[in-house]
Amino acid sequence: MSETLSNVFDVSAARRRCLTYRRRILDISQQVGALHIAPAFSCTEIVDVVYNGLMRWDGEDTPDVILMSKGHGCMIQYVILEEKGILLREDLDLYCKPGGRLGAHPDYGVPGISASTGSLGHGMGLATGMAYGERLQDRDGQIYLVLSDGECQEGSTWEGAMMAGNLALDNLIAFVDLNDFSGLERMSEGHPAFHPVIDKFLSFGWEGVEVNGHSADEIHEAVMNRKGGKPFVVVSKTVKGKGVSYMEHVPIWHYRAPNPEEYKQACDELVEISA
Repeated sequence: MSETLSNVFDVSAARRRCLTYRRRILDISQQVGALHIAPAFSCTEIVDVVYNGLMRWDGEDTPDVILMSKGHGCMIQYVILEEKGILLREDLDLYCKPGGRLGAHPDYGVPGISASTGSLGHGMGLATGMAYGERLQDRDGQIYLVLSDGECQEGSTWEGAMMAGNLALDNLIAFVDLNDFSGLERMSEGHPAFHPVIDKFLSFGWEGVEVNGHSADEIHEAVMNRKGGKPFVVVSKTVKGKGVSYMEHVPIWHYRAPNPEEYKQACDELVEISA
């Protein structure tokens, strides 16, 4: 475990940031009629903690990598990269529009994007290779991987997890966004043997814990308290569409953008959350 990571994490600031991020995502979706709001809302706190509580920054540079294997949640990554000045406001205004460079899934080559993802199940193998590459080159880069629970149906995810465990890649930290949905299907109903997820990772030589995926404090504390010597997983229990009542646990919001009335209600609810 890198000794340069700080144990100091401002939870109140994290709440304010996550509110701002959700509002920005809503604004973008309203402007362009874009999809994938709910998947971004379920991993907002996870991605915030990685960028603002774990990754080491020197201006716009960092030795660390965040890999959004859950590519359909990339709107949260885009708004954070905008906040950090790595992406421009104009980039997000052209999200999913002709002539824009930001699509519904991340593309390698866009500033701040480490890999093209969205074809689910590839991220674990990529992250394992990146973490092993850091070791071979005697560098201390941390690799942070954000997984959906749906893509844990892919055998390639577990092949990568097994290799990471065999290599004892303690510079690899994975977060499973356990919102219990894979598109329109509930994981707990369609794939009951998937649970408990944490046990699968532990059996492959990982260290890990389960947390409330909307508690930035729990997420950050879990990583800071890991023992080290093994790859680490934070199984994060989340709510798809978190923060907007009519989106929470409603699968159609994987795809829909709000109409003007729904947009106003969502904005009002997010203001109430901040109060």
